[in-house]
Amino acid sequence: MNHHDDLSRREFLASVLATGQRPSRLQRHGRYTPESMRHPGKMLPAIASTVIDAFTRPRDVVVDPMCGIGTTLVEAIHLGRDAAGVEYEPDFVHLTINNLRHAQAQGATGTPQIVCGDARNIATTYRGLRGKAALVLTSPPYGSHTHGHIHSGRDNGGGKIHKRHHRYSTDRGNLAHQPLPGLLDGFGRILAGSATLLRPGGVIAVTVRPIRVKGELLDLPGLVIDTAQRHGLILTGRYVALLAGLRNGALVNRASFFQMLETRRARERGLPACATAHEDLLVFQATGEGEGLR
Repeated sequence: MNHHDDLSRREFLASVLATGQRPSRLQRHGRYTPESMRHPGKMLPAIASTVIDAFTRPRDVVVDPMCGIGTTLVEAIHLGRDAAGVEYEPDFVHLTINNLRHAQAQGATGTPQIVCGDARNIATTYRGLRGKAALVLTSPPYGSHTHGHIHSGRDNGGGKIHKRHHRYSTDRGNLAHQPLPGLLDGFGRILAGSATLLRPGGVIAVTVRPIRVKGELLDLPGLVIDTAQRHGLILTGRYVALLAGLRNGALVNRASFFQMLETRRARERGLPACATAHEDLLVFQATGEGEGLR
């Protein structure tokens, strides 16, 4: 039995992870800098910490090739793991650095490093970590715009609703601007490059949810699985990481204003839409086969 098998059986006996018990803003309050809240696509800290705790041990290396504000890195060093990240956007790199400094000031003992660059080149960027990472944990971008935050009429004296912090990137070179085929191709290259950093028994974990494009629901988790398999990875686990809370046997809705608005509009058009209550957590291991990096 390898390290991954031991941890997955011990920690992941349940297929549903109660990672949404506290709202995201409370999970981040005091643990992340206020400025980093403007990133429009942050990973839920409880998801990151649960996965890191389950699949690694202290002093192990955790990698996030698309680290955003550094949630994976922050949670890793708080748990005594070493962490390495790549982020394309210089602005988000600064947010990550500040979050890591904040974590260290709070007593985090792990050692972090971050590089501003293209994650499609991660095998070269972090060649010194080849064969050393116990876990790669990341999430693909969902587009150049997300729901972001709002100022509602309640906030501005009854005026119009204003959206803010919803633009992920204005750089056309960012993978978030690619149409779906290009996004999957780029993400496949990132997965393949990340796999070269794994030690024997190491895993790649991806959090992803279905998305709607022009009203059509796309099975993005399924597409990520297909992409990973084409690049020499095999799916070894699939879990539900709740974004909603659990209380008295029922779900507590944590959906954003815009998620609820879009859900209502879809239903008005006759689409049986629901607000997202979870993310798929996909766990992969390398087989040594597949297309790999070109």
